[in-house]
Amino acid sequence: MTWRMMVPLAGRGLSEGVDPFFALQRQMNKVFDDILSATPQGITGSSFKIDVKEDEKAYHVHAELPGLSEKDVDVTFEDGVLSIRGEKKVEREEKGDKWHIIERSSGSFARQLGMPSNIDPEKIEAKFEKGVLNVTLTKLDEEKAKTKRIEVQAG
Repeated sequence: MTWRMMVPLAGRGLSEGVDPFFALQRQMNKVFDDILSATPQGITGSSFKIDVKEDEKAYHVHAELPGLSEKDVDVTFEDGVLSIRGEKKVEREEKGDKWHIIERSSGSFARQLGMPSNIDPEKIEAKFEKGVLNVTLTKLDEEKAKTKRIEVQAG
């Protein structure tokens, strides 16, 4: 067996085309991720994908929740933590049907995100459209976020 030195491509690192063990490692990681995220209840927090971006005025959280509606999702913000919870139900009639493949997941799901302290809880909005939940967490004005007036009471 001959070993060869693996030289990373400029700025890319090792790629599947260069090292067959790299491809095998990625596949094994995916298998273990799938196994660890599966539960008897179905969906877990890691099985729905989110994107979080920030602009000057707010943080924007986008969660892919295909097959659900706004009634299936519960969004809360408490103590600096954004929580997204819900349940996906898949109804199947079992009247003598023979199922060959069942890949659609069902069950409860939850995801919690710790958010920065500069969020105005009164201005959080959530919209659900085409299977995507969009949560906008508006930032406090910088002055309000930095300055907290503390009332001094008589002793």
